[in-house]
Amino acid sequence: MSYLQGARRPASGAITEGPVVVLMGGPSAEHDVSVVSGSAIADALEESGAVVQRVLIDLAGDWWWLPADLRRADRPVAAYDDPAALGAEGPLRTGEAVDRLACSDPRPVVFIALHGPFGEDGVVQGLLDAVGLCYTGSGVAASAVGMDKTLFKRLVRGLGLPVPDWREIGAGRWATDRAAVVAELEAFTSGGDPRLMVKPARLGSSVGMTLAHDVAERVPAIEKALRYDSLVVVERYLAGSRELEVGVLGNDPARLELFGPGEVLSGHEFYDYAAKYTPGLSETMAHAELEPPIRDAVLKLARDAYRAVGAEGFARVDFLLVDDRPYLSEINTIPGFTPISLFPSMAAHGGYDFAAVCSRVLELARERCAGRVDRRLTPEDLPR
Repeated sequence: MSYLQGARRPASGAITEGPVVVLMGGPSAEHDVSVVSGSAIADALEESGAVVQRVLIDLAGDWWWLPADLRRADRPVAAYDDPAALGAEGPLRTGEAVDRLACSDPRPVVFIALHGPFGEDGVVQGLLDAVGLCYTGSGVAASAVGMDKTLFKRLVRGLGLPVPDWREIGAGRWATDRAAVVAELEAFTSGGDPRLMVKPARLGSSVGMTLAHDVAERVPAIEKALRYDSLVVVERYLAGSRELEVGVLGNDPARLELFGPGEVLSGHEFYDYAAKYTPGLSETMAHAELEPPIRDAVLKLARDAYRAVGAEGFARVDFLLVDDRPYLSEINTIPGFTPISLFPSMAAHGGYDFAAVCSRVLELARERCAGRVDRRLTPEDLPR
């Protein structure tokens, strides 16, 4: 069941007119997950009647136009490592590719199915904004804040929302003052649980993430996270917590549609990359068993976090529940659309099938684009 605030639903599978470009892959450690998400989204939109062009961005950052008849089906994700072998047209550098999209007639809506840096952090959004292209999801600012766990935590804590205690470690300080950092972490856990969650600040899918059980495991965990980012988040471990997720759809903060909370039952000690993406290893429930007051509190926090970062279109807000007290974990402004991802599952439990939620995200992108202020100025507009 969904929690609606004046939201309007389309018919199942309904699609607005006009071409769609689905961006997938990307120069990120989440490249493979993005290929799975993007392929599923493209297939669903096509089945709903949209004209879809699949565009793959490889690990080097080059763009490839995939053949119109290419479907992933049972093809392994590694097959996308060689786009030319799939018959793709390219490679194009980023500027050339964006120009090609901008010069298309009619202009497409870009469905961003990129996870991680470049796709989820405001970079590609800025590129598309620069040429006036319409795209799905949040804009530059909300994407950047949502991707950076440190910025997100500072923002929501500043607004009085509950988040687990954390520390931030920059690569520069780690290189020059490691002993002091280790000592600070020891003080951080003094008298309590020694376990710490260590993760790159600007990455998702649990890539580079480690549960450090004791002092001896902290240095290797930090070193691992620093292989993926120059900033590391170290969070206090919340023993016995339940992992909850809420899906959000909408542009207008007063007209949001919330789904869930769903729950993750990890097959590993924590919800790491393998636990997330190995079929059958973990369990997810689109509707967690919660007392009504707790459910309402989680939904309110999800709405508050979505509004706080200025998110638009869609997002997934993650929580840790300890002794019936919810803590915000993070917001994902481009959640996964894989067959085992909770965002589409929660939406389905709320009345959308997979194709309909993809169509709704696309519809919200067109709605946001239609209300955009025309920023083109003339000399007469300048304060001269």
